[in-house]
Amino acid sequence: MIESFGVSDPGCVRTNNEDCFLLLPSAGLYVVADGMGGAQAGEHASRLAVETLRDTIEAAAGPTSPDDLLDAFAKANQRVMKEADANPAMEGMGTTLVAAVEHEGDLFVASVGDSRAYLFENGKLEAITEDQTWVHEVGRRLGLDEDTLKIHPMRHVLTMAIGVSGQLRVNHYHVHPSPGAHMLLCSDGLHGVAPDERIEQVLGGDDSLEAKCRKLIALARDFGGPDNITAVLLKTT
Repeated sequence: MIESFGVSDPGCVRTNNEDCFLLLPSAGLYVVADGMGGAQAGEHASRLAVETLRDTIEAAAGPTSPDDLLDAFAKANQRVMKEADANPAMEGMGTTLVAAVEHEGDLFVASVGDSRAYLFENGKLEAITEDQTWVHEVGRRLGLDEDTLKIHPMRHVLTMAIGVSGQLRVNHYHVHPSPGAHMLLCSDGLHGVAPDERIEQVLGGDDSLEAKCRKLIALARDFGGPDNITAVLLKTT
């Protein structure tokens, strides 16, 4: 069994929220997306992607499988690209996408871009997903140190996103959480702003999932909240 809760907040700087999330316990599906694009394109892209995952998973026969989720990612990519092609105002829109589905007692996680999934067990926060960013895929391989990467002009550049290429690369992972473990799905408005040790402090408390989610949002805002912030928490029982 999975307990879940999610919160999204525009942050302290932006007036609109291009993040979108979904909790669909009936299908064991949990999603976070962080849109990008001018005008309203970013929030449109993230909403389209999340809706496509929901519709595809709900239409699948039988229990949700990893293949169902990967198929849903492919359909989300096609749908966002099609909408962008059909509407000049939406040209260049895209979105990150990270999702988890319950499967045979485990969690199957898929991701595109730099929204992340973490596992919190035994007081330790561990990243499950790998960012599809210039920093992770190029900068670190060039041997640049972490202090340089934190201020590098390419630090926010994604190497993959939903809606930007027909050649979609989806990273995926099988996770076997222990009873009582937490999984955190979040946009970079949280993980790119709040230190891991402060996130660990929140997750290690005795609060409800709702209270923990709201504390994570407040934490990111305390560190300036420069971007939209979304946190979805899952707890295995």
